[in-house]
Amino acid sequence: MDFETLLTTSNYDRVFNILSSIFLTSQFNNCYLGNLQHNLCLPRGFYLPVLHKLSFDPASFCYQISPPGSKYPVTTDPSVALKSQTNLYIPLSLTPFAIMDGDDQAKTPLTPLAPAGIENRMQVDNALRAIHQKKPVPEIDFTLHTMEDGSQVSTMERVCKDVQAPAMVPPTDQQFFSPQDPSKPNLQYLKQHFYREGRLTEEQALFILEEGTKVLKQEPNLLEMDAPITVCGDVHGQYYDLMKLFEVGGDPAETRYLFLGDYVDRGYFSIECVLYLWSLKIWYPNTLWLLRGNHECRHLTDYFTFKLECKHKYSERIYEACMDSFCALPLAAVMNKQFLCIHGGLSPELHTLDDLKSIDRFREPPTHGLMCDILWADPLEEFGQEKTSEYFIHNHVRGCSYFFSYPAACNFLEKNNLLSIIRAHEAQDAGYRMYRKTRTTGFPSVMTIFSAPNYLDVYNNKAAVLKYENNVMNIRQFNCTPHPYWLPNFMDVFTWSLPFVGEKITDMLLAILSTSSEDELKDDQTPSSTSPGPMSPSATTPIDPESIEYKRRAIKNKILAIGRLSRVFQVLREESERVTELKTASGGRLPAGTLMLGAEGIKNAISSFEDARKVDLQNERLPPSHEEVTRQTEEGREQALERAKREADNDKGLQLLSRRLSTDRKK
Repeated sequence: MDFETLLTTSNYDRVFNILSSIFLTSQFNNCYLGNLQHNLCLPRGFYLPVLHKLSFDPASFCYQISPPGSKYPVTTDPSVALKSQTNLYIPLSLTPFAIMDGDDQAKTPLTPLAPAGIENRMQVDNALRAIHQKKPVPEIDFTLHTMEDGSQVSTMERVCKDVQAPAMVPPTDQQFFSPQDPSKPNLQYLKQHFYREGRLTEEQALFILEEGTKVLKQEPNLLEMDAPITVCGDVHGQYYDLMKLFEVGGDPAETRYLFLGDYVDRGYFSIECVLYLWSLKIWYPNTLWLLRGNHECRHLTDYFTFKLECKHKYSERIYEACMDSFCALPLAAVMNKQFLCIHGGLSPELHTLDDLKSIDRFREPPTHGLMCDILWADPLEEFGQEKTSEYFIHNHVRGCSYFFSYPAACNFLEKNNLLSIIRAHEAQDAGYRMYRKTRTTGFPSVMTIFSAPNYLDVYNNKAAVLKYENNVMNIRQFNCTPHPYWLPNFMDVFTWSLPFVGEKITDMLLAILSTSSEDELKDDQTPSSTSPGPMSPSATTPIDPESIEYKRRAIKNKILAIGRLSRVFQVLREESERVTELKTASGGRLPAGTLMLGAEGIKNAISSFEDARKVDLQNERLPPSHEEVTRQTEEGREQALERAKREADNDKGLQLLSRRLSTDRKK
């Protein structure tokens, strides 16, 4: 008679007697009754009631035995006797089974069921019950996100509503061209479009560059303009500060402007600066002038950020168009027949203004000579208090050109009947600097103007423009404007975070391998298991690849390799932190010596303008050649890998771990 038939005939007393005799008096913790195919499995310790009725529950796929009262507590959990329950569930997977009489029991005695079998059976039962009692997945509103403070924000709107969304769509030709003059770009639209980080189509960008180049090519090397005029220094790709400059200096439609060069590099909005300034040049060719700076060349834009920016935002075709246009920029200007305006400084080869007119400017600037000097030269730091009588001294800071002295400046001004030299090229804490006055006029012999506030986001300097009107010269200062953030070298956050992720993954691998405690590893250490040194015979003697010793050493080397990889990722992660702290003060490359300070050291070190200038001094030099940069990069990578390998090999924890695991494998 099977169990189901027995129950359906209401033979409860017999079932109860059989079950209770087995489970209440049996010495077995777990047992089964019947043949191998049909058996009953319940743990010892169940309290069975006097059976009253039995019903089949299709929802839970089990038989439910209900007691007449609460005299005997029962359980629904086949593994634990919970006294708070009132029902006993016998899962279908445990039935049907055969009830055997005395003869059958003698032939097939009760046998303990293996614990593994019980556990598997219980897991199946629990899984089936969970499937049929599974609750529906609650609906999630993906339009809402809960912040850490418990507040909810809409995912359909910008969290920071005061930050304008970027312009994702390039303008149509109808938007791009001005309704007043369809042959020129729409300045007001471009200003707002670039302010929202918008980009043009490649054809529109090329149109601006080519039309601007046509205007620039028609201008001479040495420009001449009258007052009133506003003179501006370096911009360096700080587009949002350029917009502030026009607020301070005046609307270009009503104000005459002279820019002294360095429109690109170091900042991350260089192409926007170029396109907007070139658009202004197209509109106002006779009231806005652009001179060439030392950064308007292939060598520096390739070394720093401008080429990378052009390729990231547009294409190399746009970069080439910019290079062609830079070669057309004039080199110097004479303002109001009184002031020589250049980017850099004087040269031993510059005697009269006619020398400037004879330069072939339509080329890449050389590393020496007159064209190089007017782009690269600086006044001496002790200008006016020199301890030497020489007019020109080699410029060791720039790595090319010269420092010019106060006597050299005075001699040039007197010879050419000029009042002063107005230049840019050097960051200034106040945005400008007035040098020693001349003996004959009492006017500053040299003035430096710098128009990029908080240069590189670390200098904390002010910017300035020089307004000259009615024989009165005014300096107007302004502070930086908030701008969108870019990671170094236009990296996305995933690329930048890879060293952090890699370091954590290798840490996880080492943690998984570290199955022994530190004390166990120390106990396992023996004198013979120390790592062989460079001259150890065991390290140089060939080993049979099929031998256990070979396999043991292979395991050890793999573990050490993981340790080395972990150290490499740690070095890369530290560099990512440091680059972020510097905020590309080095144009994508860290100045020499800064890696030794550490992230916190650098952060604490750059606290003033002078500190930032010293850290960035290496990047004011003429950059090395492309081949030299490649060689230095490879050497740096090899040194980092060698250091990581050395640190991993000297890590006692890794050595103990590799030794323990390789020994276990050998056993």
